[in-house]
Amino acid sequence: MNVDAATAVTTTTTTTRSRLGARVGVVISVLVGAFLVVDAAGKLAGIQQVKEGTEALGFPAGQAFVMGVVLAVCVVVYAIPRTAVLGAVGITAYLGGAVTANMRIEAPLVSATLFAVYLGVLMWVGMVLRRPELLRVAGLTR
Repeated sequence: MNVDAATAVTTTTTTTRSRLGARVGVVISVLVGAFLVVDAAGKLAGIQQVKEGTEALGFPAGQAFVMGVVLAVCVVVYAIPRTAVLGAVGITAYLGGAVTANMRIEAPLVSATLFAVYLGVLMWVGMVLRRPELLRVAGLTR
């Protein structure tokens, strides 16, 4: 096998892997986005269980709507490919607030408090699979 043929095989394998990674990243991003859309919709619709949950976290029931607006804006920005990273940063901040709110009421750590962390990590895995250059920006690769 000559050098050109070996390079072509390596390039084809790398391209196939990156396409598969990008597709998996899109699937993960869509799932995370769908979950967040449902969450925002519940808050915007003023569903009674959402209001009760908001009050259980120590917030006035009316704050659920404000939280829904913030989350909806972040999800829309996340859904637009050109601004997806900015949306992911906003969602990360939102999820950080969710962790803090759950810690404040001493909710169960693994199932409730860290759920927002799991969701955030999954969201960023999807972003990195879609945009591997983010690893370079974060200083994790060269």
